[in-house]
Amino acid sequence: MEKFEKITGVAAPMPMINVDTDMIIPKQFLKTIKRSGLGVNLFHEMRYDDDGNDIPEFVLNKPQYREAEVLVTGDNFGCGSSREHAPWAIKDFGIRCVIAPSFADIFYNNCFKNGILPISLPQEKVDVLMKDAEKGSNARMTVDLEEQTVTTSDGEVIPFEIDSFKKHCLLEGLDDIGLTMEKADAIAAYETRAAAERPWV
Repeated sequence: MEKFEKITGVAAPMPMINVDTDMIIPKQFLKTIKRSGLGVNLFHEMRYDDDGNDIPEFVLNKPQYREAEVLVTGDNFGCGSSREHAPWAIKDFGIRCVIAPSFADIFYNNCFKNGILPISLPQEKVDVLMKDAEKGSNARMTVDLEEQTVTTSDGEVIPFEIDSFKKHCLLEGLDDIGLTMEKADAIAAYETRAAAERPWV
């Protein structure tokens, strides 16, 4: 998994509440088990018309936000079904950080497993970041995981809280498999010992 340390990039403003996982990645795109290739389908029903053409008004279709790395959005982001394809699509689009007042629990945890930093902040702080994001591509936001801060284009620094274990995993690029592989020597030693003690198994 890609490490997350510090990013500076364009933030896209999406002031919607209760954005569910079917809005993030509709069910017809859940047939794949690959984590790549889903970015083009991110927010499909809001992003494209019935003929597959871009809807110009949708934020990620606007030229200034097509390369967004941060998404600033509303309360209860990622609610609905527990599909892991939702963070896959967000990451594949290029978004590395989502900032909201709150997240659905399963989506929140799935983000960490896929190299995305979800930041929960009080509504008044999200409002500051939303206003900054609305400035467009000339306003670049910095997210520093080590320092646990978000810095606006005007230099305002907003601290955030994060679980220390989840922070460690993101900084080191460790998903569930990576965490297991950290114990590879201990696992191998156990297997060797078990084979000697119970050769009939």
